[in-house]
Amino acid sequence: MAASEIPNTSPPLTPENAEKNLQPFFVLRTGKSDRKSTGKTRTKSDIFQLPSTCKSEKMERKRADEEHDDNKFQRLHMEAFAFVWSKIESAVKDILRKISTRVFDDINGWVQESFNEIRSCGTPVFVDATRFHPIVTETIKKQLFTGLVCTKNIEHVDDILTFEELSLHLKSHGCHVANLSFLDFSAKNGIGGCLRSLLRQFLAVTIDAADISILASWFSEERNNDNPVVIIIDGLERCCGSVLSDFVLMLSEWAIKIPIILIMGVATTLDTPRNILPSNALQKLRLFKFMLESPAERMDAIVEAVFVKQRFFFSVGHKVAIFLRNYFLRQDGTLTAFIRALKIACVEHFSEEPLSYVINALLAEEDGQGLWHVQDASLPKSVLKYAFTLPSYDRTKRFKESVETLAHGLLELKRSQISWSKVTLCLYEAGKYHKISMLDLLCEALDPSSYTSRADGHHKNGFIYQAVCKVRDLPAASLCRLLEKWERLTLDINEIHDKVKELQSLMNFESRKCLNHDLMNISKKNASRRHLNIESDPKPLNERSAELMECMIRDYMLPIECLPFHEIVCFKNVEKLRSTAECYRSLQKKRKRHCYLLLYKWL
Repeated sequence: MAASEIPNTSPPLTPENAEKNLQPFFVLRTGKSDRKSTGKTRTKSDIFQLPSTCKSEKMERKRADEEHDDNKFQRLHMEAFAFVWSKIESAVKDILRKISTRVFDDINGWVQESFNEIRSCGTPVFVDATRFHPIVTETIKKQLFTGLVCTKNIEHVDDILTFEELSLHLKSHGCHVANLSFLDFSAKNGIGGCLRSLLRQFLAVTIDAADISILASWFSEERNNDNPVVIIIDGLERCCGSVLSDFVLMLSEWAIKIPIILIMGVATTLDTPRNILPSNALQKLRLFKFMLESPAERMDAIVEAVFVKQRFFFSVGHKVAIFLRNYFLRQDGTLTAFIRALKIACVEHFSEEPLSYVINALLAEEDGQGLWHVQDASLPKSVLKYAFTLPSYDRTKRFKESVETLAHGLLELKRSQISWSKVTLCLYEAGKYHKISMLDLLCEALDPSSYTSRADGHHKNGFIYQAVCKVRDLPAASLCRLLEKWERLTLDINEIHDKVKELQSLMNFESRKCLNHDLMNISKKNASRRHLNIESDPKPLNERSAELMECMIRDYMLPIECLPFHEIVCFKNVEKLRSTAECYRSLQKKRKRHCYLLLYKWL
């Protein structure tokens, strides 16, 4: 049977999917090729060399066994990377979706209300709706309901992802949705390019004719005319103003036949339409404004889920965290660039660290023991020996160098990181009152030198110090809310949880005491005022809360780089990450330039 050609299933290289093409690679050692037979008759000297030949065969078998083990553990590393990264990627998407859902719900509600208002002006009969000209109507009815969505993103890649999610959200509520980009509004293609893209998306067929009456006929069909028609334009700042103006004027003429609702994405300012559209086009827009969360706010949510809550047991060292923060800021707050750098770090860790695949065990089982007993027999002695030569392992304890010792050390690492996570979240809740970002707090919480300085009492600055100081200055109402959040976060740390409950009881007692004195001495106004000034003074309670915070930091906030075996789950090679990220960024620039050039020629 002739061998059939394997089809190429990889997606075409475009600016949109170029960011997603980062894949891990692992270096596999090739075995020694078999020697070819020379066909010569064996001589007496060859016979005397048989013992060395047997030895050589044993070495070959040993080499083959080692190669088999290498391939096996390379596969385990690849599976572990795929497992961990899929969880991280899924968590990031869920977080961004949840953050945007509130605004998306508001936009959907506005779309439905706008559609109802348009239909209240009357619905054209089928004959009028299918005529090849617009319906003459009052000027006010020719206005287009237009929502301006400010994304606060500098990078267009993040906008694309945001509006893809918005499109799916509106479609799930029955809307007809088409997405247009700034490439559809180029001077070369004119308004015809926009119309062809709309017809292709709404009719699901390719039509050469750029005629809006075709869209009107499609909407007049009974199955289509009960739902809003939404056109999303992302990257408004990059659109050709004259083409966009003609597009708006054309849609306004057909506003009754096709109740189109526009959604325009702006990155920086809501004044963008006034900057690129002439007055006659602006008059056709009935503007409404919506604001998405800023990139910094979304970044804090991602950092909290990926690094702080310890759901994946993949971590980074202090220097890597600093690099990721600076990389995010240098890329103008681009989430896509940050996530790409994070994926590179994940790839590098699983390809370089021999024992990184055990993260699967920490994720798969709460006690982590079952998988270790299964793998005991198959764990190579060289890998096990490597674990006990890690710089973080305390060789003075003289434990038996076994799989059980390694498993116990990793479980202790896991428990310590969970406690670190809870305390960091408590600290972040306090830092919110001082507008401290989670990304800044993470970088300091991972710093071993800062931890040592705090333990010695010499560290009197930084974000952690600012958060503790803020606890001392909080009003009673804010302190009460903070303690409620601490109570929920410390459920798994009994010692801290009991102290938080004690502070809450004390606060409730003080509140009731002040209220009773107020009722008993209602007629003694001046004395009551003096009494309340003394009894309701929040400083003693605030001081106790700050001392509890300092105790939590000292006892439970040990950075991961101070723990044994942390190299197995923590990526620290910042130089490797920096070089790989910069090389990848340069390659992406070349690819994007090439893709845009091809797209421009095609258009």
